[in-house]
Amino acid sequence: MVTIEGGFIKEATKMIAAKNNVPFGVNYPDTIIIHYTAGSSAESSANWLQRQDVKASAHIVIGKKGEIFQLVSFENISWHAGESAYGGRTSFNKFSIGIELDNPGFLIQAGNDFVASFGTKYPANEVIQAVHRNETAPRFWHIYTEAQIQACEEVCLALISKYPKINQILGHEEIAPGRKQDPGPAFPLDKFRNKILHSNRQDDVDEAAPVFAKGKVITDKLNIREGAGVEFQKVALPLPLNKELEVLGERNGWYHVKIEVDGWVSKAYVAKA
Repeated sequence: MVTIEGGFIKEATKMIAAKNNVPFGVNYPDTIIIHYTAGSSAESSANWLQRQDVKASAHIVIGKKGEIFQLVSFENISWHAGESAYGGRTSFNKFSIGIELDNPGFLIQAGNDFVASFGTKYPANEVIQAVHRNETAPRFWHIYTEAQIQACEEVCLALISKYPKINQILGHEEIAPGRKQDPGPAFPLDKFRNKILHSNRQDDVDEAAPVFAKGKVITDKLNIREGAGVEFQKVALPLPLNKELEVLGERNGWYHVKIEVDGWVSKAYVAKA
C-alpha cells in the first residue's frame, strides 16, 4: 500500500535528485494529470526528466512492473503540463501532480511488429488498435500492464488522502488537445477516474460473477467501453462477429470482458462460446 510522508512516497523504488523547489500555492495541488513517457523504460525516462538541461519534469514515473520513481516532492511544482487549458483554467503546472507511465504511446506497424518513435519493436500481443478521444481514425497503441495501472491507482488514492483538495484526474490529452496524445486510448482513463473519484470503490462489490467464462460476439460490430454504460469511452475498435472473449463479470446488463484489453460490452450481444 502506498503511503506519503513529507511529500514523498515511502515505497518508491528509487528517488532521483529533484531540480524543482518552487512550492505549490495555498490549496494546491487539486488535480492529477496522467501522461505516458514515450520512452524505452521507466528508469531511463526518470533519469532524462531530472537532467538540468531538460525543460520538463514530473513528480513520479511508474514502470510496467509497478515500480515507482519519484523525481519531485508533491509539495512542489513540476513542469509536466506545458501549455494547457481545461475547465476555464490554464497553466496546469501551477496546481497539478504529474504522473508519467512508462509507455511508448502510438506505434507504427512494420510486418508482424509494431515500432515506437525511438525504434523499439513490440509484438502484436502487446498492442491494441483504437481511436483516440481527440481523433477520428484508429492507430496502434502499446498496452498498459495491470501492475502499472494498479500502482497508479494506489498512488492516486494516497495523493487524495494526503491532499484532500484533489478533485479531478485528467489526461494530458485533455488539457492539451491536438498537442498531446497521452495517456491515449490504451489507458482506461474514464473508468479509472470514475472509480477513484466517484464510485467509493464499490465497483468490485457490485460486479456479479458471470454465468459463463468464455463468450463470443453475436453481432457485426460490438463496442467495447471503459465502463458498464454508453457514457463511457470506447477502448478499442468494435469487436467483429464471432470474436471470442473472456467474461470476467456482469453489471447492469453489461459484461466485463477481456481480450487484448479489458472493457465492457452489452450482454445482449454476447453468447456462450
